[in-house]
Amino acid sequence: MTDRVLELLRTRPDLAELAAYPFNFDIERAYHVEDVHLASGASLEPIAGDDTGGTYFLCGGTAVLHASSDGYASLLADSVSVALEILVRLPWWCEDVSADLDEEGLLAAVREGDIDTYEESAPEIDAQRRALIAGLGLPDRPLTELHALSEAATRRTEPDHLLLNSDELCAYQLEERYRQPLRDIVLAPGRAALERMRSGDLTVREEVAADPVLRAGVLRAATAGQITDLTEAVEWARAEEGRRPEDDFTWVDLAHRQGRIENARVALIRMLDDTGPDADRLRRLSRALERLGDHAQAARGQVNLLSLQDSPRDRASEASVLARLERHKGDLPAAARALEKARTALDEFPEGRRLGLGRLVTEQHLELTLAAAEAGHTELARTTMGHARRLLATIAERSVKALSALSTQAKWTVARLPSGNASRALPDGPGASGAGVS
Repeated sequence: MTDRVLELLRTRPDLAELAAYPFNFDIERAYHVEDVHLASGASLEPIAGDDTGGTYFLCGGTAVLHASSDGYASLLADSVSVALEILVRLPWWCEDVSADLDEEGLLAAVREGDIDTYEESAPEIDAQRRALIAGLGLPDRPLTELHALSEAATRRTEPDHLLLNSDELCAYQLEERYRQPLRDIVLAPGRAALERMRSGDLTVREEVAADPVLRAGVLRAATAGQITDLTEAVEWARAEEGRRPEDDFTWVDLAHRQGRIENARVALIRMLDDTGPDADRLRRLSRALERLGDHAQAARGQVNLLSLQDSPRDRASEASVLARLERHKGDLPAAARALEKARTALDEFPEGRRLGLGRLVTEQHLELTLAAAEAGHTELARTTMGHARRLLATIAERSVKALSALSTQAKWTVARLPSGNASRALPDGPGASGAGVS
């Protein structure tokens, strides 16, 4: 269902003109400088733009996200109506607006901003503001309430409204003050349980003992320096859970165990964006993203990891992993290219064919054969099966036996494919071009 205010702007040129100037919400600029999508996979529709190349998006059919042309994105409001209220009544040129101001202070800041920006035209700007508010039927709520709504929305940008560049899969930035550390999110239940222990709640130990995820949270909260006077509780939690080193992945793992999948995924994506040529960290990131089901981001990390491998043995191994990720992502041609790299590496390390590495590479060829056949890509299926047959003739006998059922299935699947040139066109890129998860 179309938002009422958005429909008014689309059917009332006079109101649309006012929204575009001076309030910089131009429905004629409903496009962005690059292809983007939400990491969550929710729908994303450009509905307006500003004169700096920024874009307003409708997320999931309701919320409004603003993305700048220089790589920042934040949730503006939960509806187009509230977004227009904010843009009209607390416009971008009012730089002195802050949560410290009361109603009179905010009104004064808006008036001062009008004068500083438009000088003698300030009264006209205020008249246009009133006309647009009346025309759109927007409420006359206190500015303090409106500012609080804006701040609260921005703090809810993550995890559900993380914006990604669709080509590179990098995340748009969000000001640090609006980001809640994952550590604080996942430690909250454990801290609450420890506070209940402090207050003498006799039931909390039974609850924690029966819940390994909460138990882990209690341990982490207790040892994170937040509570210092519960030595007995800390020692008990440590005995129950065991002590493990803490790093960024600690909080990702705990978020995953708590079912906070999107929080964990956002943290991993931002970690990946900030990771340089660090093979160990890239491997951990790729595997963690794969466990969350985000094969596109896992493949991004794996591509970087593969580029760092010096030995043919390691290149073959990591290229096979990349093929698996690309296949799960839905990009079968990319999976085939990764397997070509794996075969090239095996040619440089022929003894690897008789080791477990040969089995790994062969298995990925068989899996891709089946995936290509199922997708109707007959030529890719046949070509990949040809490579698999040659590999089966060179790998260790025990590996051939281990892959017997899979290879038989792949061979019969290819044998049943239609003859001739009938084949679906291969896609040019990832199958999941919109959502980040496949």
